[in-house]
Amino acid sequence: MKEDHMMNGQLKPAYNVQIGTENQFITHYDFYPNPTDYLTFKPFMNGFEKRYKKFPAKVVGDSGYGSEENYKYMENNGIEGFVKYPLFHKEQKKSFKTNAFLAQNLYYNAAKDYFVCPMGQRMNNVGRGIRKSENGFVSNVNYYAAQNCEGCPLKCLCNNAKGNRRIEINHQLNAYRKKARELLTSEEGLMHRSKRPIEPEAVFGQTKANKQYNRFRHFGGDKVKMDFAIFAIAFNLGKMHKKANNANNPAPKRIISPKLAVLKSILDFYPQQLNMAA
Repeated sequence: MKEDHMMNGQLKPAYNVQIGTENQFITHYDFYPNPTDYLTFKPFMNGFEKRYKKFPAKVVGDSGYGSEENYKYMENNGIEGFVKYPLFHKEQKKSFKTNAFLAQNLYYNAAKDYFVCPMGQRMNNVGRGIRKSENGFVSNVNYYAAQNCEGCPLKCLCNNAKGNRRIEINHQLNAYRKKARELLTSEEGLMHRSKRPIEPEAVFGQTKANKQYNRFRHFGGDKVKMDFAIFAIAFNLGKMHKKANNANNPAPKRIISPKLAVLKSILDFYPQQLNMAA
């Protein structure tokens, strides 16, 4: 990022740089003026399809991309999305799972379309509405309300509303989140999640820290794309050269001192304890 002329951190002109990687090679890149990531997902995927004439079979991303619009886009284009949503990690906590007052944890009768509050009172569907995203995507929501919360002994734990409790539910988004949760918590999903920090995050780290490429040298969209394209080509060539060297010249075995050899044998003997400590 570039500091503004006042040097007070209030105005930092920058691009939202998006990259796609595989085995730490940069496979696609693009730049956007918007600060949030979820609006960049569709144009980034469209750019990938334009470059390779096909969509990727699988996409791994963090919660910044987990919107209803993006999940629908992946479903329509046959992309298997291991993409988190904002509440994903919070849902895994015991405090979230055991909180009976959260709308996500209320019992829902899909056949008759009503929820049940912790006191056993029905919360019936009282209407529908729409929500529009920044780029015009329309989401359908349903409103549910309890019949009578007056005098309920659990009201102080349930809600702070003056009247009856009312909740807003997006059933389509909940269905997408359920599917994403199943993928992310599967064996394959755990593998992808463990690899993600050493994929694009590692590439960004190498780019800014090791290569000292922390700001663009040009102005304007076309020149900035040219700027980064040259860097991406050089980065990938350097990665290929390093892999080829490692394949042709395997690293020699390290000679360790007798004390380290004893320590290594002890550590090898207790792998379970090491895993637990880690």
